[in-house]
This record gives sequence, structure tokens and C-alpha cells, in this order.
Amino acid sequence: MTGLIVALDSPDLDESEALAAKLAGRVAAFKVGLTLFTGYGPDAVRRIAAHGPVFCDLKLHDIPHQVGLAAARLTGLGVWMFTVHSSGGAAMVGAAAKAAGASATPPLVAAVTVLTSLTRHDLAEMGIAAEPQDQVVRLARTAVEAGATALVCSANEIAALRAQLGPDVVLVTPGIRPAGTEAGDQARVMTPARAAAAGASFVVVGRPITGAGNPVAAAESILEELAQGIEA
Repeated sequence: MTGLIVALDSPDLDESEALAAKLAGRVAAFKVGLTLFTGYGPDAVRRIAAHGPVFCDLKLHDIPHQVGLAAARLTGLGVWMFTVHSSGGAAMVGAAAKAAGASATPPLVAAVTVLTSLTRHDLAEMGIAAEPQDQVVRLARTAVEAGATALVCSANEIAALRAQLGPDVVLVTPGIRPAGTEAGDQARVMTPARAAAAGASFVVVGRPITGAGNPVAAAESILEELAQGIEA
């Protein structure tokens, strides 16, 4: 079963925690990202963790020494999973993996490949002459070899990554939009059912749930879609 991670991207921690309380036990985890963490720091993780596992999405990207220190801090907070940018290189990813692995209950170290907001044109502007899928696979292979235990990619790249890295790698897919909802600033998107059918381990959904009139009903609807995708 593909798990649902709810992205708590509101700048208000009280509001985010109230939603986490309503969804506790219904979803796989909650994402604490840059907005909440820069506003409230580790307290954001601690308060949300009272309601379920925390996916701390800070996309660490610095020299290996600094990333290792930050990874150790996040591991000490008891997060379930945290992110690093795979483009930081093997040594940087390895430093995060080593810090996480020093814990008796190590978190997943998820290497972000190519942001779901980026297109081939965006990559070309950055001097990367590659299709998004090819760049994702290249970065993913390096990250896994360096010790990453999960990967963040768009659902469009799931098949290619499964073919290259096998069935066991944990694939976390943002850019998930139920049919009929706006893509917003996401470029490489997919519906929950299709992402589940493609083999996503977890999907990350934010605004279609947090911005809904009834967030619990919206989450339940997405969970139903995920189940349908697995059955298809």
C-alpha cells in the first residue's frame, strides 16, 4: 500500500498541529518543511511528532561536515525521515547517512533528485543538458551508492528508478494532484491512483488537503485513490 504523507506547509504551527491531530492515525506521516521549521525550529518537529511520524523536509545542501552535523541534530530530534539534495555530491550524502546511521533507530535519509517544479527547459537554463528523467536516475544512483535510504522524485520517474535500482528502494513522490485540481507551481505531476500504480512508496500531498474545506475528507478521498491504484 502506498502511504500518504501530508505536507503541513502553513506558516502557523497551531493551525498545522490542529490538522495533524485530526489526521493522526489516518495517514503515514506529516511533512515539516522550510516554512514551519524556519518559523518555529525544532519545536515544530516536536509538536507535530506528537501526532505521527515526521518527514522533515529541509533539503540539506552544504559541505559534508555541516550536513553531517545537521543530520545528527535531526536524527536526535527523532524524525522518521529527512531530506538532503543529491546534487550536493556523494560525500555530502554519505555524511548525512553516516550521522543517521549512528542512531539505534536511524531515520530514512531521502535524497532529493530533481525538484518536481523543474522542467527540461529549467535544467537547460542551469547548464544541465539532460531530460529530467535521465538526470533523476543519474543523481539517484549516486545517492544510493553513497548511503541514501530513500529518494524523492516525481512519479513520472518511478518506472525508470525501479528498473535501475530495484523494488526495495523507498520512493517518495511529491507533485501529486488529484484529478481536477490545479498543479500550482508543480510541473511534473501525477494523480494519486497513477502514482500508486506506478509503484510509489509514499506520496506527498499538501494544498489539495490543507486547503480543502474538509481536510479529513480530502485525505480520505486520496487514500481511496491510492488503494484503487494498487488494485488496478
